[in-house]
Amino acid sequence: MGEIDLIMRDQDTLVFVEVRARSSSNWGGALGSINASKQKKISKTAEHYLQTYFRASAYPPCRFDVIAIKGEQLEWFKAAF
Repeated sequence: MGEIDLIMRDQDTLVFVEVRARSSSNWGGALGSINASKQKKISKTAEHYLQTYFRASAYPPCRFDVIAIKGEQLEWFKAAF
């Protein structure tokens, strides 16, 4: 299906994290590089993970975060998509 960079917990919420690094902000930078197609792929991979490790009636709350890195600067976008 795909890969997810990090799967973490923030209290009761399961957090799927995409990490992107770009050397410049041309063409939208790190955050802008996660287009609709990439979001769909990450969502489908997360769905597969949930189906593998949880009962459908017991899925935890989930969110999708992005860590965007440009040079030495790191920004964490919670609930990015």
